[in-house]
Amino acid sequence: MSKFFLFLVLILFLSNCGFKDKKVEQNPNAITLFEKSKPIEQELNPTLNIKISTITKGEPFLSSNSNNSGNLDFNSNFENAFSYKFSTIDQFKFNQPEILFTEDNSLVFFTGKGEIFKTSTDFEEYWKVNHYTKKEKKLKPILYFAQSGTDILVLDNLSKVYSIKLETGELNWTIESKVGFNSNAKIIKNSVVAVDFDNVIRAFSVKDGKELWNFDTDNPFIKSQKKLSLVTKGEVVFFINSIGDVTALNANDGSLVWQTPTQSTLIFQDAFTLENSDIIFANDTIYFSNNRNEFFAIDARSGVLKYKQTINSRLRPTVIEDYVFSISKEGFLFVIDDKTGNVLRITNIFKNIENKKNQIEPTGFILAQNKIYVSLNNGKLIKLNAVSGNEEGFYKIGKSRINRPNVFDDGMFILKSNAIIKVE
Repeated sequence: MSKFFLFLVLILFLSNCGFKDKKVEQNPNAITLFEKSKPIEQELNPTLNIKISTITKGEPFLSSNSNNSGNLDFNSNFENAFSYKFSTIDQFKFNQPEILFTEDNSLVFFTGKGEIFKTSTDFEEYWKVNHYTKKEKKLKPILYFAQSGTDILVLDNLSKVYSIKLETGELNWTIESKVGFNSNAKIIKNSVVAVDFDNVIRAFSVKDGKELWNFDTDNPFIKSQKKLSLVTKGEVVFFINSIGDVTALNANDGSLVWQTPTQSTLIFQDAFTLENSDIIFANDTIYFSNNRNEFFAIDARSGVLKYKQTINSRLRPTVIEDYVFSISKEGFLFVIDDKTGNVLRITNIFKNIENKKNQIEPTGFILAQNKIYVSLNNGKLIKLNAVSGNEEGFYKIGKSRINRPNVFDDGMFILKSNAIIKVE
């Protein structure tokens, strides 16, 4: 008898114990633990202006270890746009794949058939390869990339780990891991690290694929398909698993530095519904939010909670100076004072948009030259003034969901399920 069948029998038994209605006497002095808060759907200080002076230097989307893109040096009138099309990636919404921007100013991504391609920033194709068998291609693998020198490390949801040459796409080596992967990948020291579907973080040698260490965290019975997230700082790797545990490990040997749970064990069986945003590192702090109206700021040195706010968001936040930016599922832009943890301003970014039955949702955002670019699930992009929160533009990028914008080499790159779009 399978574990899944036993689990269903247990749930049915517990939910149907006693076929007669029973009245439970309520204790008037009882305190409700872990009560769910309602999403915030009203503005706060909408006319408040904030001051931002820092522009992020370099290429934040190139081998970013912090996941924090900051205030990018980019601007566009959105008059010029062109695309590179490929076969559609299934379950694009849930897998949230990311483009790899490389040190030789090129782009690497994959198609719905598992092909990997490399192009210039103007979409001149350099090569396209496929290192999957006919059977594996039918499974439509999801790929995660990281660059190490002249090689690209690839990990997928089928459990394969392999290395290819950046110059040609030629295979260097390949291995099979125990479980498929479900997170972004990062290079730290001479290893590539990622989290698998069992909530195990694994480190592999970039030289030959040998597993160097692994660290096992609590694993729920039902797997979540939401992509997990990790960042690195110095010799420490930070990651969040599917049940909301944030863990810091020594990247040399995988030993535990600290671990902080963010969800009650009372709702452990409901973990598959939890969707956390990507985590980011800034100001010696780990930031993230989830779809349970919780935004966390955790001290990266100790794992102690610095503050918590009520924000219903699965989107990666951004930190600039002492301001934290987040956008909720309901379309409210939050600006938090990172020193105090207080919300300074809440702005409704959908107030000029007809949103019938709340079908329009933000899918990601970035800040660039004090402007906020918000991607939507209907293929549109909103441009906001970060200082005032006012809308400055509304652009049609496609007809379907677009992912969080990326900025690289003076262009904005936006990913769809079957194309990469470049805006200049």
